[in-house]
Amino acid sequence: MSTATAEVDELWSAVGDPTRRRVLDVLLDRGEATATVVAGELPVTRQAVAKHLAVLDRAGLVEGRRQGREVRYAIRPQRLVAATRSMAQVAAEWDARLAAIKRIAEAAAREQRRRQTTMEETR
Repeated sequence: MSTATAEVDELWSAVGDPTRRRVLDVLLDRGEATATVVAGELPVTRQAVAKHLAVLDRAGLVEGRRQGREVRYAIRPQRLVAATRSMAQVAAEWDARLAAIKRIAEAAAREQRRRQTTMEETR
């Protein structure tokens, strides 16, 4: 597996979890926050938030900055923009695939109707 593929997989895995998306939402709203503050806004423990933040950090979506005894996390905007672009590209590719499937299904339905009409006319 290429490095680029591994990075995309890690990104999708990171944002595929609803709790991690909520962690990102909290950080987007606050600008930055500690795991304790984020946990206060979610129905999960501080330890669970810390694990989610570690996954988001590995995917490059957040970064932690030590301030005294605390680690304050913030969104990495440039990586979030790249992630958004990546997801939009995948969505566009799926839209194209679905449009092709629709064209094939419609063509098959038209052909079936044509055959049925031809059979009825020959009776």
